[in-house]
Amino acid sequence: MRNWFHIFILCISIWTTSCQSDQTDKAIMQAVTYQMEMYPKSTLRDLYKNFFQDYFGPGHIIANDEAADKYLRQELSSVAEYEGADYEFAGYRGNMVRVSLKVIADGRVPYDTYFDAFLRSASSLTPPSIEEWQREWARIDSVIMEMGITLDNAETDCQEINRLLNENKFVMHHSQQFNQHYAPHYRIIERSIFEQEILPLINKND
Repeated sequence: MRNWFHIFILCISIWTTSCQSDQTDKAIMQAVTYQMEMYPKSTLRDLYKNFFQDYFGPGHIIANDEAADKYLRQELSSVAEYEGADYEFAGYRGNMVRVSLKVIADGRVPYDTYFDAFLRSASSLTPPSIEEWQREWARIDSVIMEMGITLDNAETDCQEINRLLNENKFVMHHSQQFNQHYAPHYRIIERSIFEQEILPLINKND
């Protein structure tokens, strides 16, 4: 009788794990679908960057506060027109939000409020190890392949991503193709910080 009970518990555990896995794959597909509908010129490296941002946040791009402030101000002063959404969630977990600089440029969000939220987001989570990220990306990449999406330069991008990960590195920039078509200007802000401090200002002034 005890053996049957153990088998029953094992079956339930396997079934639960399978359901969770299916939900994760579905969430990945939804994130990829959104990216390709909004930015059809996206390449594999752009998809990689999207999921990477969800896991790592903005910490990797902040060398120090002063340099981050200077670069943000320079970017704001050099952009005449902003395209795209005010904000959108990164990856499939939605831990991080891409927030367009236009919310500063049009006066809806004060610069200091935005910049402070950006800085605090860098230490808002503990990023995965390179090994954990390698496993996670392998899963995401597998789902992308199963979706049968046609991506420009996919083979080259795949090789570049694998080379990067094999060297225990993980940071990748948007593709030149993406930059040319969409001219992205945003920073990554942690979700709870965004929802509590930035989103109310955007909604208030819409």
